[in-house]
Amino acid sequence: MMTLERAQAEGRDLVVDVLVAGAGPCGLMLANELGLRNVACLVVDPKATTAFNPQANATQARTMEHFRRIGIAQKVRAMGLPGDHPTDIAYFTRFARHELARLRLPTAAQASEQVKTLSGSWSAAELPHRVSQKYVEAVLCEHAEQRTGRRIGFGWRLGSFEDTGDAVVAQVAPTAGGAPVTVRARYLVGADGARSGVRAALGIGMVGAAGLQRQFMGGKMFAIYLRAPAFYQRFPHDIAWMYVSVNHERRVFMASVDGRGEFAFHAAVHPHETPEDWTHDDARRIFAEASGMDIDIEILSTGTWIAGHSLVAERYQQGRVFIAGDAAHLFTPTGGLGYNTAVGDAVNLGWKLATVLKGQARPALLDSYELERRPIGQRNTAYAREFADSVGLFEVTAALEVDGTAGERLRAQASEVLGAHVRKEFNIPGVTFGERCDASPLVFSDPADVPPDQANEYVPSTHPGGRLPHRWLPGERSLYDLLGFEWTVLGPTGREATARQLVDAGNAAGLDVKTLMLDPAEVGDLLQHGLLLVRPDQMIAWRGHEVPDAVAVWMRVAAGTARGRAGQPATARRPMSG
Repeated sequence: MMTLERAQAEGRDLVVDVLVAGAGPCGLMLANELGLRNVACLVVDPKATTAFNPQANATQARTMEHFRRIGIAQKVRAMGLPGDHPTDIAYFTRFARHELARLRLPTAAQASEQVKTLSGSWSAAELPHRVSQKYVEAVLCEHAEQRTGRRIGFGWRLGSFEDTGDAVVAQVAPTAGGAPVTVRARYLVGADGARSGVRAALGIGMVGAAGLQRQFMGGKMFAIYLRAPAFYQRFPHDIAWMYVSVNHERRVFMASVDGRGEFAFHAAVHPHETPEDWTHDDARRIFAEASGMDIDIEILSTGTWIAGHSLVAERYQQGRVFIAGDAAHLFTPTGGLGYNTAVGDAVNLGWKLATVLKGQARPALLDSYELERRPIGQRNTAYAREFADSVGLFEVTAALEVDGTAGERLRAQASEVLGAHVRKEFNIPGVTFGERCDASPLVFSDPADVPPDQANEYVPSTHPGGRLPHRWLPGERSLYDLLGFEWTVLGPTGREATARQLVDAGNAAGLDVKTLMLDPAEVGDLLQHGLLLVRPDQMIAWRGHEVPDAVAVWMRVAAGTARGRAGQPATARRPMSG
């Protein structure tokens, strides 16, 4: 297989189906989705390797379900914190002083067992996992290289590109200098982060709120990646995963990275301060302010970032070029929604690109990516902003830390407020599982008949346009593990003939469709509305007791199959390779 280095040395063009700019979670997840479908994919990124800094620290349950679908959930869950490390979120005046509130959550080991017993809002194949992005990226990268058969192009930067109408011709050059390589791709995906060069080149603007000011989680933040093994010996409270310092001097949150002494520490910056000039001694001072602890810390890295964003791109697509992840939406990290929304983008775009590139559907299928994912970007940034307001607009004065009755009364009030907030921000099955695409032309949905969208409660529903509700089956089998990797016709035993109508029509259209018939006694009310047509991303596209016109169903859910209504091949380009 032609590599960038070989193409450069031989002065040749490199030809692929999809060129991806950016090797963060979005770009790497997209490479996994494409690689598993045998689509020729090249990922480039100017950095030297996967992330060094922790960055995002929470993998939501829906993302873990997607990781399970591509076979990496167990490996991801084994990384980060030790299996018996608490994953609580706890609030303090300062880490070593008064504890104000705490949400107790299962350890990684407990989560793997407890998930099999949960129902209602938390009926899922996976529970959330507290793991730093640096570890997730390493796993995604390893499997992306295996599945695409091509090394991730670290140290290569996307330069100019041109959409010629039937391809994208791009210049990719080594970050360290050297001759560029011309890459010819059927499609280009800009998963190149908040300062996306792809988005800028397309002239796509961002809309929403930028840098909203709050006492906390609004404005400039100072980040420290640090090592402090003595923290666990000196900390006077129960160990947590996330520690939040709430005082008038410095508002901070700190997440455990490895459970042995590494932490990701983020402090609010006051308007008069210039953290760009801060030294490692300043970083130690900031840590002491927030912790109330006099311990040695090793500074691994520092940096600044801006909280208070809730921005979404005006468009997600222009011709043969798409944007995804942080290139398409910018979050304040409350709720941990940015990276998880980015993974959802990759999942949605991945199966659609592969379906079109394999000639199984018309290119119009790709128009649904923006139609489905942009509203979710707007929804999720709004939720993150709501969570940021909940904690960031809570005003704190010096009186919170005083001794005596007055201080105790204020701390009791703060405990009530923060206790309500932590449940609001971190117990969010509705946000996690409740994403829907009812306005999409690909689903048979009636928006007037869908469950309410609410952050802290998820109402499982088989109404088309949402995630297939999960069930644990006898023998501790996950329903999701029985689905096909592409399309699945799911139905109750006894309805095999009706299911066969859908399966045969889908197969005739060139799609990969699996039949899964289950005993209704094993799945409760899941199949009370008859058959369910489940998409590759585990979203329900159609349901019904009868199938009046199976071909018409597929023509809609796949945006017009490449073989057309009569089952005859339509004109479709063959995927390129290289």
